[in-house]
Amino acid sequence: MSKPTPISGFPEWTPGQRMVEQFVLDRIRATFELYGFAPLETRAVEPLDQLLRKGETSKEVYVIRRLHADAEGASGDDQLGLHFDLTVPFARYVLENAGKLAFPFRRYQIQKVWRGERPQEGRYREFVQADIDIVDRDTLAPHHEAEMPLVIGDALRALPIPPVTIQVNNRKICEGFYRGIGLTDPEAVLRAVDKLDKIGPAKVADLLAQTAGASEAQAKACLALAEISAPDASFADAVRALGVDDPLLTEGIEELVRVVETAAEHSPGLCVADLRIARGLDYYTGTVYETQLRGYERFGSICSGGRYDNLASAGATSYPGVGISIGVTRLLGLLLGAGELSISREVPTAVLVAVTSEERRGASNRVAEALRGRGVPTEVSPSAAKFGKQIRYAERRGIPYVWFPGADEAPDEVKDIRSGEQVTASAGEWMPPREDLKPAVG
Repeated sequence: MSKPTPISGFPEWTPGQRMVEQFVLDRIRATFELYGFAPLETRAVEPLDQLLRKGETSKEVYVIRRLHADAEGASGDDQLGLHFDLTVPFARYVLENAGKLAFPFRRYQIQKVWRGERPQEGRYREFVQADIDIVDRDTLAPHHEAEMPLVIGDALRALPIPPVTIQVNNRKICEGFYRGIGLTDPEAVLRAVDKLDKIGPAKVADLLAQTAGASEAQAKACLALAEISAPDASFADAVRALGVDDPLLTEGIEELVRVVETAAEHSPGLCVADLRIARGLDYYTGTVYETQLRGYERFGSICSGGRYDNLASAGATSYPGVGISIGVTRLLGLLLGAGELSISREVPTAVLVAVTSEERRGASNRVAEALRGRGVPTEVSPSAAKFGKQIRYAERRGIPYVWFPGADEAPDEVKDIRSGEQVTASAGEWMPPREDLKPAVG
């Protein structure tokens, strides 16, 4: 058998990195639940026609088929794809279960997704997302859009990572402004403006002319709107100063002012109104979010989302929602790669119980059981080698304490192999210091 090689874009963490990931997920999950979001997991696959209906291209979707497909033609199983985000499957779930849900429905979802894009630092083909969404029937109150950044701000602030800035915009501002200056295809304009950071203003202006039919003056106005940024509601005055009037524009300004002011009251400095943020997906209709990790801005957003009104509907009933997603694998890939996140030891074990002889292994097992029963992660030495070798085994594993069962009625002793301190101990009473009980992430 030839030596296995890694597959690009499909990360595999070491045990230590996996423990960091679990720590991060636990903190995120705890914050989501503090805000009343309930857990949900949906299937990994969706029908292709559903995956491709809202602004994604077929190049990004992994198609699922059986190795021995039906020779007579495509069957239902041959028309499935792995989901590329969690919003589309969630919308489908809401439609299927609307009669059982209490609205507004608040859920969080932490799952793997798959996307066929070019792998690079911080970008993967298989990755974990942590999503929250609030969905209601027919109407969704705007204050839910203001709540999203608060949840994310608290979740990320609970982690030992650099500070973040959440950039917010409102698609109604953009669409109303574009209509107000006479452009009739706002989606084409949004797609062009969404490329501003990648290709620059001059090329965006050319793209606006080619794809949205914009004149030079109209392209200049679009770029002027995109340049507006403010950490407070003063962005509204800057928009009005451009002299464009449209009811949808006015509505969007009012909604974004609410988002920015709510965030400023809860977490000063967390949100910035940035009117170049467009989000390329077609289903967004209101507030949109992108999140920059300080010091890592060149890698783009690590958390994004927005308001959607038309993603889920059944007949005359619609289910508008707002959601935001943390790219957990993206975040970890950047910080682990830069050495900014680490763990104090590579194993959860706090105590290794030494074995004096194979005949007395049962005594060591009983000590381990007593310690585990009190919440101390414990393992028993794999061999009854000399104590020096058992200590070296603990050192290699990063285990801080070695327990020596007493012989001939002598008391047990436990040794901190980092300091050399050794004390008499009872498995029914002794506890390691709190900071040693579990590996520390920092």
